[in-house]
Amino acid sequence: MDRGLPDHYGATIRVTLRYAIVMALSGALSGVAFQESSKQLDFAGAPPGLHLEAVLGLALVHGHVLVSAVLLPIAMVGALLLAHRVGGRPLGRRPLLCLTRGYLSAVTATLALMLYKGYHVLVLARMGERDLDAIHDRFFAGLTSLRMGVYGSCHAVMAVVLGAFLVGLWRSLK
Repeated sequence: MDRGLPDHYGATIRVTLRYAIVMALSGALSGVAFQESSKQLDFAGAPPGLHLEAVLGLALVHGHVLVSAVLLPIAMVGALLLAHRVGGRPLGRRPLLCLTRGYLSAVTATLALMLYKGYHVLVLARMGERDLDAIHDRFFAGLTSLRMGVYGSCHAVMAVVLGAFLVGLWRSLK
């Protein structure tokens, strides 16, 4: 690690880059899983839109993994290093923990929820369910408030901790 960097930067950079590497591999695997899973679908006589609805959730996981869990963390590490290079004050441990423990955890939870929903729809469609409303009603065992709470919590945590990191980065540039 560069001797000019604060000691606590090294751990943050290592954790974030390792996470991005693991998620890049996961993103590639999710793309393959999506392609292979969608090949097993038989939609003869299915209502319009069912095929798209059955595969769209898994298709979106692939892109979200690459953007939210690979590119954005790498960009945040790059911004951290650039801010330091241009004379920004070192960030304290709290904004860096927001990045490593907060953002990365919330993104992982959000992507896991997307994967769960994608396979929920795909598996029920493969089992012969043709009614999209029935498929969505079974999601989270039909507990809509639980689903909304879990999704809302994950997204709120992700936004708050990302905002805290970015505000800390902004303040370091004064």
